[in-house]
Amino acid sequence: MNIIALKNNIKEGLNAISGARKESSNLPVLKNFLFETFDGKLKISSTDLEIGISYFIPAKVIKDGSLAIPFLVFSQIINNLSLERISLESKGNNLLVATDNFKAKISTNSKDDFPIIPEAEEKKDNFFIFDSDYFIDSLSSVSCACQVSDIRPELGGILFSFKDGLFKLAATDSFRLAQKVFSEKKIETKHEKDESFIVPIKTVQEIIRIFSSKKGEKIKMVFEENQVLFKTDQVRISSRLIEGKFPDYETVIPNDFETECLFDKDDVISALKLTSSLSNRLNEIRFVVDESLKNIKALSSSNDFGESEYILPAKIKGSKTQITFNWKFLLDGFRNIKTTNVFFGFNGENKASLIKTPDDNSYFYIVMPIKSS
Repeated sequence: MNIIALKNNIKEGLNAISGARKESSNLPVLKNFLFETFDGKLKISSTDLEIGISYFIPAKVIKDGSLAIPFLVFSQIINNLSLERISLESKGNNLLVATDNFKAKISTNSKDDFPIIPEAEEKKDNFFIFDSDYFIDSLSSVSCACQVSDIRPELGGILFSFKDGLFKLAATDSFRLAQKVFSEKKIETKHEKDESFIVPIKTVQEIIRIFSSKKGEKIKMVFEENQVLFKTDQVRISSRLIEGKFPDYETVIPNDFETECLFDKDDVISALKLTSSLSNRLNEIRFVVDESLKNIKALSSSNDFGESEYILPAKIKGSKTQITFNWKFLLDGFRNIKTTNVFFGFNGENKASLIKTPDDNSYFYIVMPIKSS
C-alpha cells in the first residue's frame, strides 16, 4: 500500500468511525481499525461487532493494499501532526507515516485478522431514502424517550415502522413515549409491504452524530431480516437489529383530555429550568391548574434547599387539576416542539399526559405523571 492524503480528511474519518471502536481485552483486534484502498479512495472502518462504521477519504492511491492499525496510536499521531500532506506506506507488517518533518513506523495486523462487517444487501425494494436534515431531526426528537434495558431489550432501540404507506419512528422507556410520523414527501421508496424493526439506540446516536454535519445530503437505509445499513457516498453505518416485539404503544395514546393547556414553549422551558433548581432527588415538579383556569403554577420543594413557585400564563380548557412530573422528562418533550405555542393535555395523575404542536399530530411526546404518595 502506498497513498498520499490530507491530515484533516483523515482526522474527520477517524472521528466518524470512533464510535464503533471497542477497547476489548478479550478481542484485542477490536482495538484496531481497518485501513484499505477501495475504488481509488482510502476506506477506514471500525466495529464493536454490534455496529460497523466505514468512511471514505479522498486520497492519491499509488498502490493498493490493506492493514489493521491500532486506533489510539494512529489517531494520536495524526492529531499532533503539524503539516497537512501525509504519506502512508506499508512495509511488511508495518505502516510508515511520513511528512516533511516527521516519520514513524507503526506495527500492524493483517486485514484477515479484522472481523468482517456484515452489511444489508440492497435489492429493488428494501430501502428508504431520506433527506438528511429531516431524518436527523426526526431521530433526535424521539431518541430522548429511549433507554437501554437489560430486562426489556426491545426498549433499547427506536422502532422504524412502515404501515399503510406511512413511515413512523417511535421510542419508549415505559415512562414516556415519542412518535414522529414522516410526511410522504420526505421519503423515497419502492417498498409496499408493511415493515417494522428496532434499531439499537447506540446506532441511532452514531447516525445523529455523524450525519448531523452532512447537510443537504440523502441518506439511504437498506434493511434485511437482522441487519440495517445507513449510507451516503462517504459514510456507511451497518448495525444488527434488536430481536423482540416492540410494545403496542398505540393503545396508550390519549385522544381526549380532562384539562387542555396552550402556552409559550420558551415560558414553560424557563419555568422548568428555574423550579428544577429546588426540586427533590426524584426531580419532581408539581403543576397546579387553579379554579380560575388562567394560569399554571409550577411548584418544587426540597427538604435540603427550600421551595419555589413559577406562575405560567396559559390558555386553559377543562377542569382544575394537580399533577406531579419528572421535570427532566418534561424538558425533553418541550425542547422537541418546533413551534412557539405548545399543547399540553392532562388526564389526572394516573394517566398519560401529551405534549405536541397544536393542530399537528406528526409528532407527539407522552409522559406519565408521578403518582402522589
